Amino acid sequence: MPKQIPTRNRPKNLNLFTIRLPINAVVSILHRMSGMLLFLLIPVLVWSMQASLSSEANFAELGEMFQHWTLKLILIGFSWPFFHHLYAGLRHLGQDVHWMTTLNKARFSSRIVLMLGACSMLIFAYYIW
Repeated sequence: MPKQIPTRNRPKNLNLFTIRLPINAVVSILHRMSGMLLFLLIPVLVWSMQASLSSEANFAELGEMFQHWTLKLILIGFSWPFFHHLYAGLRHLGQDVHWMTTLNKARFSSRIVLMLGACSMLIFAYYIW
């Protein structure tokens, strides 16, 4: 006679907007999303590098294009994924060597990553504006 597995009638929450994730999970998910966005931006960065190195006129044209306020806002917007990915990556490297691995320290380092990313973006915005 086959062994019967008891079924559990556990509640299922299928609405992802009602799930409250811990800050560690939010930082980890944002780290993955920022890495994906940075990966998708590689062709734009390679194109701009190629355009700036091809001739002096293209370099001047690209420099003039980067002076427009809409492109500055786009650069500021894309600076946050860069800084977040940088700081979250350093945090993950620190955790790989068993630094800040307790729950309270991991939560603290997650808050630090979010604050450093926002502050770095604001400093970058100040310098390019």
